Amino acid sequence: MKDPSHPSPVGEAIAWVSRIMAIGLTMFLPGIAGSWLDTRLGSTLLGPAGFAVGLGTALFWLVQVGRRGRGADRG
Repeated sequence: MKDPSHPSPVGEAIAWVSRIMAIGLTMFLPGIAGSWLDTRLGSTLLGPAGFAVGLGTALFWLVQVGRRGRGADRG
């Protein structure tokens, strides 16, 4: 019988793919939304601000995922 505390390699791969996609969308979507608002409002600040916020959020999330993954390897 399989040990439930050790997921299958396919399950782990799917989990990592979903994390990577979510982080990528976190970087990308705020900038796209800001650019869309820039065209609607006639401004030029929201697009770059959205990309900056998205990048900062994604980097924070990457650090958290890295710490969690490194801690799991040690335990």
